[in-house]
Amino acid sequence: MIAPLPDVLLAPYVDAALAEDLGRRGDVTSLATISEDQQATLHVIAREDGIVAGMDLARLAWLRFDENICYTPHVKDGDTMTPSMCLATVTGAARALLAAERTALNFMTHLSGIATQVNNIVMMVKDEKAQITCTRKTLPGLRTLQKYAVRVGGGRNHRMGLDDAILIKDNHIAIAGSLTKAIMDAKAYAGHLIPIEVEVDTLAQLEEALAAGVHLVLLDNMDTATLTQAVRLCEGKCQTEASGGITQENVLNVAKTGVDFIAIGALTHSVRSVDIGLDFIPKAP
Repeated sequence: MIAPLPDVLLAPYVDAALAEDLGRRGDVTSLATISEDQQATLHVIAREDGIVAGMDLARLAWLRFDENICYTPHVKDGDTMTPSMCLATVTGAARALLAAERTALNFMTHLSGIATQVNNIVMMVKDEKAQITCTRKTLPGLRTLQKYAVRVGGGRNHRMGLDDAILIKDNHIAIAGSLTKAIMDAKAYAGHLIPIEVEVDTLAQLEEALAAGVHLVLLDNMDTATLTQAVRLCEGKCQTEASGGITQENVLNVAKTGVDFIAIGALTHSVRSVDIGLDFIPKAP
């Protein structure tokens, strides 16, 4: 089970989203059509299969707007949802419930979409040793939430930011003058606590990187035959990570090469939201 993110971290995201939606005058539609003392009970309903993520963000969306709202979750992040499943129930002032509705659902549909897509891919390679990781290709401002959703779906996080680890890419090598020089300079800077990874796209580059010594190699845009050779060259020397053009259609073939990690930017930058709605179910007469 993935540890939930603390409210103190989530609250700024929710506050910013509410402020963006409410604008200068608030929810004028609800103010115009619903009386101030009207109470209601609404249900968060799944409309398709998926993996739930974002429950705490939904809770905060309503409670940051009105602390008197009663939010009752029926599932937790990481659970499987099916069509018509009730994920949560909210009761309170009808105006408040509707004003925070879109903020709550936006977080849930987007993060559940990430968790669902990640889980689908993780299950495709479950019989191989490769672990699925995300990248830094996240929506600006939402990285922490998106990377949390990746973990909910069963994936792993790559770097959270540029300060996590050294990843030497093609432009670093070009500007530094050579791959070996870039690695040696990185070692001198990093000391023994910061891991060093280098991106290579040919076997010749890989051999140069291995000779210089690194913790991890990023095998970029290699076909499966070359990738298989690269993994063999790295055995007992460093871990391997495949990246570039990896999709649900080819991820199993990539995993079968024996790589340790598979990085997929689309897990966060091209995700389809899961359909989740907020429904009012009137009481029977």
